[in-house]
Amino acid sequence: MAIGFMEVHLVKAKGLHNSDIIGEMDPYVLIQYKDQEQRSSVAIGQGKNPVWNEKFMFKVEYPLSNHQHKIIFKIMDQDLYTDDFVGESM
Repeated sequence: MAIGFMEVHLVKAKGLHNSDIIGEMDPYVLIQYKDQEQRSSVAIGQGKNPVWNEKFMFKVEYPLSNHQHKIIFKIMDQDLYTDDFVGESM
């Protein structure tokens, strides 16, 4: 089985639901692939239309077995005490 790398380019999000009652939310993204997880920077004060323009590398093995693996993007809002879940995409 060969090992390679997959590059994920996180660009931006549009029209997110603002989870903050007062002010703009501070979103970040958790990117998950298999047992690997990486976190973007926090887009401080960018609210519903954040821009990250960041690249992430994930280790991949191929040829893959019969299992299909998904990349999961979880958008979170950073808060003082507890971060809020905003949304998810696969």
